[in-house]
Amino acid sequence: MPISDEVRQAIRERANYICEYCHSPERLSANRFTVDHVIPKSLGGSDALDNLALACRRCNERRYNFVAGIDPETQEIVPIFNPRKQKWAEHFVWQDKGVVIGGTTPIGRATCLRLDLNDTRYPEEDSIRATRRFWIQTGLHPPAGDPCQA
Repeated sequence: MPISDEVRQAIRERANYICEYCHSPERLSANRFTVDHVIPKSLGGSDALDNLALACRRCNERRYNFVAGIDPETQEIVPIFNPRKQKWAEHFVWQDKGVVIGGTTPIGRATCLRLDLNDTRYPEEDSIRATRRFWIQTGLHPPAGDPCQA
């Protein structure tokens, strides 16, 4: 059964209209963000509100049905960030004045790597980093309340 428009709107409002993984603002996207199953349905997750998160298409596609990743610092397999049970600011920080998301914990680092939150596979001009630089210049980024390091 598809997720109702009312539930989708509740998820968007709960997330303050930002992707719960990369914190990109939905209002700057050409498309509405998607609803992500934190525990994928393929792994037994449900359509319950406490298992749903707002995700930009980029994060949702990269997350796929993964629930774990490798911490590049320790090489250990750890769960990826769960926006329903964890606070973004406890695992991530904005670096380079808001251009790069840095993982501050094993979960944060593994999530940055698994979801490629900084588009490290692409040249800067073709990546989300270039987009974030533009958003910063226009005063629309990073989201209010997000921790930022120079």
